[in-house]
Amino acid sequence: MNARPVTLLIAAMGGEGGGVLTDWIVGAAQRADLPVQGTSIPGVAQRTGATTYYVELWPETHAALGGRHPVFGLGPSPGDVDVVVSTELVEAGRCCERGFVSPDRTTLIAAARRVFATSEKAAMGDGRFDAERVMRALRELPRQALLFDPDRLPDAARGVSLNALMLGMVAGSGRLPIPLDCYRDAIRAGVAAEANLRGFEAGLALAAAPPSPAAETTRARPGLAGLLDQAASDLPPEVLAVVDIALPRLTEYQSEPYARLYMERLRRILAVDPAPGGLHRLSAEVARHLALWMAYEDVIRVAQLKSSSTRFAEVRAEVRAKPHEPVQVTEFLKPGVEELASLLPPALGRRVVAWAERTGRTERVHVAMRVRSDTVLGFLRLFLLARLRRWRPRSLRFAEEQAAIEAWLARIAAAAQRGEHALALEITACARLLKGYGETHRRGRSAFALVMAQAVDSARPGDPAAAGRVARAREAALADPEHRTLAATLAAIAAEAAPAPLARAAE
Repeated sequence: MNARPVTLLIAAMGGEGGGVLTDWIVGAAQRADLPVQGTSIPGVAQRTGATTYYVELWPETHAALGGRHPVFGLGPSPGDVDVVVSTELVEAGRCCERGFVSPDRTTLIAAARRVFATSEKAAMGDGRFDAERVMRALRELPRQALLFDPDRLPDAARGVSLNALMLGMVAGSGRLPIPLDCYRDAIRAGVAAEANLRGFEAGLALAAAPPSPAAETTRARPGLAGLLDQAASDLPPEVLAVVDIALPRLTEYQSEPYARLYMERLRRILAVDPAPGGLHRLSAEVARHLALWMAYEDVIRVAQLKSSSTRFAEVRAEVRAKPHEPVQVTEFLKPGVEELASLLPPALGRRVVAWAERTGRTERVHVAMRVRSDTVLGFLRLFLLARLRRWRPRSLRFAEEQAAIEAWLARIAAAAQRGEHALALEITACARLLKGYGETHRRGRSAFALVMAQAVDSARPGDPAAAGRVARAREAALADPEHRTLAATLAAIAAEAAPAPLARAAE
């Protein structure tokens, strides 16, 4: 008898169907006459529910064992797992952290996508885990890594069940001694067999030649392709890594000229970036925050996202709808006076906002809407609103955002030109305060304006403590939504910066 079983660990999120994937593998092993055991390990992990599944199977058939029965374990041991399967990036990183992924034996099959945890979403600032750090670990730790991004799959693999796709990759890895037809028979024994078989075949092909999850498979227009080529030829690597993602997204958000404006703004910072140690850290940070800011969320963007074809596919996958099952989607929208005024021409929009503030209607007046986006009429409402992106450059919100962006970039450039690299980085990071939609955005915009006025603009050129004060103010703004901590911090900063009173001359 061989010394050990083949072990497989599945790290899935609650409600994703990790149990279905486990049942397929166990069923395939049974059809191959292999001794097998599958267990479910309850635990909350990032989300709630039983998210971990463990399978052990013996590589010899029952017939070959001659009546002997192996004894299987109920859970994985660090350093003793042959295959780790994960449906999400940070869950795969968690398996690495716990020692289940080892360089001498483990094949890691992971979907390099993020589904953000509640703690990440609830953070006042950027509460996300460092995905790049996790990605480095996933590439370096396992014996073999099969990583893919579900949003950037080949056409043949798009729209299929993630679990069926990953089953195909498990089979294609060759680590389990199960014939391919046994996997197919296990799928046929369940529901939606034809659709899941297509996913399985796509997974087999993907395992043979997995795409790099970092590669951007953009169907670019000629103008965008030219922008990307130009960026690749003359930008530093650390800046190019951001620009490669930013340019397609800004083109999709608004237009190719808007993406060109992004590049013009970024090159102004590159021209003054001191790049200490040869690293253009300032330019890379500006590139990241500038791309996020220029793709700000407004009513048009919300409609654009809610009416996209990819969103409907995600909703169907989330509720695990079968191909023949209809899905009803109701969008809950509650724009206020400020959101509606933001679409108006600047002069008219400012008058409407001023009227709302004067009469106390800014917080009280909202238009509550329930839009059935799965119906023709409901979808058309969102679709037509999304088409207003051509109008966006003529709107009040666009004018205000572009003016604020230019003022922010001017402050960064001025600090960099004075040789105050640390201060320029801290001013750049203040863009973290600007995020979200509606009331969240209003609070962030108010905090950003206070930090700029009382911590950045009030700093004396050459003051070595200026960067630290800006950092303190920014962190205070992120501490609580009511900005009580920010008010206290700004008062302390003002007291520190005030000149000491002159001593009275002795009489």
